[in-house]
Amino acid sequence: MEGNRGSLERIEVMRKITELTRSMIVELSNGSSRMIAIDRFKSYCSNSLENCCCRFNLSEGKDVLTLQRESHVRRLDVLLRVLLIIQQLLGENRHSSKRDIYYMHPSIFTDQSVVDRAINDICILLQCSRHNLNVVSVGNGLVMGWLRFSEAGRRFDCLKKPNSAHFIPVQVEEVIGTLSS
Repeated sequence: MEGNRGSLERIEVMRKITELTRSMIVELSNGSSRMIAIDRFKSYCSNSLENCCCRFNLSEGKDVLTLQRESHVRRLDVLLRVLLIIQQLLGENRHSSKRDIYYMHPSIFTDQSVVDRAINDICILLQCSRHNLNVVSVGNGLVMGWLRFSEAGRRFDCLKKPNSAHFIPVQVEEVIGTLSS
């Protein structure tokens, strides 16, 4: 039963992503200037073990994003790029860390905090937790994803379990990414 609930939640989040992007495209194609109001919160849901949702936190006002200001356009661009990545994660039933998302387009995102903010905005817009977006946190000293490395003659292949976190050894001699192998 737990698997069905997770599948239904994933489908619901994907439906919300589709509705949000569709409404933006329709408004833009009709010549309307899309405004998105994003609640600002004192704290965000960070416990993926609970079914908490950002909407239950106390609001401190709204950020209203329009296409009239360059900084807003940039924030919307990042938000849409991260939404696309999340939609792919959900469609493939894969998980990713915020850091992995940042490294998909570091020249566009420019800083890890830009991705963090976009994910928080998405949680607010879709009224769901980061856990529902298949975005996981990885602690310091851990790696996750498409990576191979060796330490003291032992080879570690994170590719075999890309959705699991692995401890980084004290001295890594060689790191091999999938793009270079």
